[in-house]
Amino acid sequence: MALALVIGLLLIAGITGWEVVNTVRSVAAGPATVTGGLATQVQQLMHPTPTIYPDPVTVVREVRTLSRLETAQYTIEKVITAETGQGALAALFGDRLIFVAHGEVIAGVDLSKLSGSDVVVSPAGQVTLIMPAAEIFTSSLDEGKSYVYDRQTGLLTKGDQNLETQARQVAQQQIEQGALDDGILKSAQDNANTYLERLLRSLGFTDVVFVQATAEPNPSPTAAVTPAS
Repeated sequence: MALALVIGLLLIAGITGWEVVNTVRSVAAGPATVTGGLATQVQQLMHPTPTIYPDPVTVVREVRTLSRLETAQYTIEKVITAETGQGALAALFGDRLIFVAHGEVIAGVDLSKLSGSDVVVSPAGQVTLIMPAAEIFTSSLDEGKSYVYDRQTGLLTKGDQNLETQARQVAQQQIEQGALDDGILKSAQDNANTYLERLLRSLGFTDVVFVQATAEPNPSPTAAVTPAS
């Protein structure tokens, strides 16, 4: 009986001692955890993660590498009627041709025109870019698809040797004017802005603002030959 009582007391003492040890461990671990969290916050305050934005000169260099950014291409067909000597003696001395012209017009933005003053970077991560106006880069006839559809000459003439050349010149002018009338410059500007916005955001900017520069006037084509209606 006495032996059983002794064993019971020993078991109670062992269980109580184990709980005391666990309690001490928990209390000891608590301040350590708090101290560790505080140390992390202090570390972040003392050594914050840097936010880096390129300076305007760097942005200009990055953008200028694109140089002439072609962002819109139009393919246009025009029918040109060229004629000479169409008076009362047209049957004898007249010359008339119909020229079917296929051409291509490419427009874009010349980014080499950017200067350092055209880029403004704010501390908040916004970049403002004064964009050069979109312009026509090339307009040309597709010789493989352009052709004389019909030509009629008078009985007493071999025709004007320069008539087809004049028709081609006016055709190219009319193709370019057709692309302008259809809004190729706006399409080129919008596409350039979209492309550059993706580029600038990839450099770390949170907001991109475009300011449109004043466009230079395009010379109006002077038609020596009238296009067919």
